Amino acid sequence: MENIILIFLCLLVGFVLQRVKDFPANSYKTLNLFVIYIALPALSLYYIPKIDLSIKLLYPIGIAWIGFLIAFLFFSLLGKALGWSRKLIGCLTLTAGLGNTSFVGFPIIETLFGKKGLETAIIVDQPGTFVVLSTLAIVVASLYSNKEVSFPILVKKIAFFPPFITFVMACVMNICGFDFSDVMQLVFQKLGATVTPVALLAVGLQLKFDRNSKHWQFLGLGLFFKLMLMPAFFYILYVLLLHQNSEMIQISITESAMAPMITGAILASTYGLKPKLSSMMVGFGIPISFITIAFWHWFLLTF
Repeated sequence: MENIILIFLCLLVGFVLQRVKDFPANSYKTLNLFVIYIALPALSLYYIPKIDLSIKLLYPIGIAWIGFLIAFLFFSLLGKALGWSRKLIGCLTLTAGLGNTSFVGFPIIETLFGKKGLETAIIVDQPGTFVVLSTLAIVVASLYSNKEVSFPILVKKIAFFPPFITFVMACVMNICGFDFSDVMQLVFQKLGATVTPVALLAVGLQLKFDRNSKHWQFLGLGLFFKLMLMPAFFYILYVLLLHQNSEMIQISITESAMAPMITGAILASTYGLKPKLSSMMVGFGIPISFITIAFWHWFLLTF
């Protein structure tokens, strides 16, 4: 419960700070960089060396990888048909294609499935959502930012993206059976714990409630895709087609129904992909997702 309270409190504080004159107008940019360069790498170094590798992990991992590719195809094809700008397509792909599988996902999964459920949730998040963010999302953000990006530059952006560097390091550590000392693990855990409050504060600083905003229709479409169509797709794929309905599958599908990823919105904002819309996707998506997740939890247990 305290994690859920923290989510709404940080959003509210960020929203209120917009009206404090002495608070720097572009401070959210600094907070975004802190999340990308410090907090996210710390999470990777803490969690990934502890993951037990298994073929069954492909199901939860697929939530992020397949989900992002589906979002890319959906919004790129729809965007081209309707004449959307490249920035709008990129924004919706990043925000609707990446789920908040940790900061919102972990407390919800623990509430619905107990602490045991966190083992699956971590798999969805770390080698799934987290790596997609560090690779495919960087590619999409670069390609749709209206900047000329050559292949070598694109590879360099991924290779030198701090979360990706630390992910590779953590994977090597996992394979070699090595982990940091207890003291360093505690340090990384505490640094990683700052992601939620800092990222949500940054989102709150950009959140605008403008009735005349041109983004409302795109917000509705993006959230409908993320909160309803995405989990429906994985239910059809995993349960109806592949005949898998274990608790791991239920947790994985529930994770696919999470609100848009905070860091995905930060990445979109950093690359100039409709920052206001990306903030709205998170700001409205989180509270709405509590309703839709309740529906999906009931649906999975019933059917």
